[in-house]
Amino acid sequence: MADQKEKWQGWLALSTAIMAVLAALTTLYMGKYSSRAIMAQGQESDQWAHYQAKSIKGHTYEVNLKALELQYLLQKGITQETAAEYQKTLSKYGEEIKRYDVEKNEIKDKAEGIAKVKLKAQEMGGDFAYALIFLQIALMLSSIASLTKRHYLWYIALVCNVGWLFFFLDAWLLFY
Repeated sequence: MADQKEKWQGWLALSTAIMAVLAALTTLYMGKYSSRAIMAQGQESDQWAHYQAKSIKGHTYEVNLKALELQYLLQKGITQETAAEYQKTLSKYGEEIKRYDVEKNEIKDKAEGIAKVKLKAQEMGGDFAYALIFLQIALMLSSIASLTKRHYLWYIALVCNVGWLFFFLDAWLLFY
C-alpha cells in the first residue's frame, strides 16, 4: 500500500511538473502573439495615417487643378508662353493626382495586410490564453490533490489538460 501511495505521488509530481513547463511555454506564446497583435495595431494605424496624409495631399492637388483649369478658361488674350505654362502646370498636377492614387492603393493594401496579421495574432494570443487557463486549473487541482491525497482531483486535473491541448492546437491551426 505504501509503495502504491509513493508511486501515485511520483506520478502526481511528474505530471504537475510537466503541466508547469507547459504553462510556462503557453505563457511565452500567449505573450508573443499578444505583443505581435499590439505591434501590428500600431503599424496598421501608421499606415492608415499615411494613407490619410496622401489623400489630403491628393485632394489638395485636385482642388488646385480644378481652380487652375477654371482660371485658365477665364483668361482672355494670354500669350502662348503663358498658355504653355498653364498646360504644363495642369499636366503636372494631373500626374501628381495619379501618383497619389497609386501610392494610396499601395498603402491601403499594406494596411489591410497588417490588419490580417493583427487579427490572426489576436486569435492566437486568445487561444493561448484559454489554454493557459486550463493548465492553471489543472495545476491548482494537482496541488490540492497532493495536499489532500484525493486521487479524483488529480484525474480531473489530467482531464483539464485536454482543454489545454485543444486550445493550444487551435492557436496554431485555428480550427474555427
